[in-house]
Amino acid sequence: MSKVAIIGGGAAGMLCGVYTARRGHQVHILEKNEKLGKKLFITGKGRCNVTNDSDTEELFPAVMSNRKFLYSAFYTYGSRDVMEFFEKAGVPLKTERGNRVFPVSDHSSDIIRALERELKKAGAQIHLHTEVKEVCTQDQKVTGVLLSDGTFFEADTGSTGDGYRFAAETGHKVVSQSPSLVPLVAKEDYVSKLQGLSLRNVELTVKSGKKVLYKDFGEMMFTHFGVTGPLILSASAQIGKKLEKEPLELSNPLSLMQNSLTPGSCVNLMQIITSSLKM
Repeated sequence: MSKVAIIGGGAAGMLCGVYTARRGHQVHILEKNEKLGKKLFITGKGRCNVTNDSDTEELFPAVMSNRKFLYSAFYTYGSRDVMEFFEKAGVPLKTERGNRVFPVSDHSSDIIRALERELKKAGAQIHLHTEVKEVCTQDQKVTGVLLSDGTFFEADTGSTGDGYRFAAETGHKVVSQSPSLVPLVAKEDYVSKLQGLSLRNVELTVKSGKKVLYKDFGEMMFTHFGVTGPLILSASAQIGKKLEKEPLELSNPLSLMQNSLTPGSCVNLMQIITSSLKM
């Protein structure tokens, strides 16, 4: 039996801990936050989009870059394996539009509690308020981890990029990172006046000059700093690196599909926008 330290009690860390402990290893999960699964708790608007029940080959087009890297992972442990794990752990699941899988309860906390139960059942030890400052190595082998007193960082979910630093310090090549699946900031002042306005059946186009970088149809919402929602998050995954170099144009954010709206609803939408701008 070997000792295994898992840095971070997020979704990957917890699931890894369960299977590693089940194989008889002495597992210690080191989490610097006050609880496990802090980011998992806010996924899917608090409902937790567990996985996608599409055929494996249908998942790859949704991967924005280096999809070949995930072939082995997807075929070794696929969405059906994920669903079986949670259902055996006592979490009934349901499949919604787009083959998205959620807990029947619509509570991400049920997913987190299931992972915690399975960790404890397998004998893993959980250490909260435990921050790893350094990964110790000798002769290119990891010999242990250096812990701090558990001081918190500014990021609400504890994501401070330490994993990349640990990887680089232990000899791994780390490529530059760019934002993905994030809201977008708008430079126009009027956008903040539309804060809270949520739209469905919207066609969004993102351009760099005349070149179309992204175009799709879905849901979006205005915020105090810009725009967010499923449509915007998907766009950010494709334009992140380009956006680092130059501002981009979002065109037709209010171009609604005519067959999905009645004349009355079009009027109501314009009234909402007009009143928001006058506030």
